[in-house]
Amino acid sequence: MNIEATKLELMHLLLQTQKESLLKKLQVVFEEEAGDWWNEISESEQKEIIKGLNDADNGDYIDNNSVMKRFD
Repeated sequence: MNIEATKLELMHLLLQTQKESLLKKLQVVFEEEAGDWWNEISESEQKEIIKGLNDADNGDYIDNNSVMKRFD
């Protein structure tokens, strides 16, 4: 069975069920599968992002127009 057929079959099953417990279990599976990207990046990447956010909050950044002029 290809992925599109599987999706259609699952949609059909979802639409037919009245079991809230089953729907909640499926929701948990989707949430776990999605994951939190923050937890999937390295600690050094997290520190760089935090530093960048702090710099931006303190006004320490170069606006996009200035950067684009530099590369013209």
